[in-house]
Amino acid sequence: MLGSAEVVTFIATLDPAKARPFYEETLGLRFVKDDNFALVFEMAKEPGGEGKGVVLRVVKVATLLPHPFTVLGWNVADITKTVTALAERSVTFERYPWMPQDGLGVWTAPDGTRVVWFKDPDGNLLSVSQFA
Repeated sequence: MLGSAEVVTFIATLDPAKARPFYEETLGLRFVKDDNFALVFEMAKEPGGEGKGVVLRVVKVATLLPHPFTVLGWNVADITKTVTALAERSVTFERYPWMPQDGLGVWTAPDGTRVVWFKDPDGNLLSVSQFA
């Protein structure tokens, strides 16, 4: 039933003035509109491609307690290239003392998947992965 429906994902922000440049400029998502309830972005769409990508609604909230787990992530073809580009845009990657991470902060899972975590301006935990 919903397997072929368009996906919309949500994340919360206390400060839309900080969230918009982070998602638009730092992460490179295409800003669609501010509908007064949320900042709307489009992602996972090839430039010039047909149809819509995945919609991200950065919902404006009055209170927020970020979850301690990943709430949004992207799978990329080259994690080293992506992490380097994000670091050049001042993204700081999370370090976990119980987890072996390389110099970039990337952890390699037993199956070979590589993952790195970082936070948005509201403390929401995001990730970039390169699947094995």
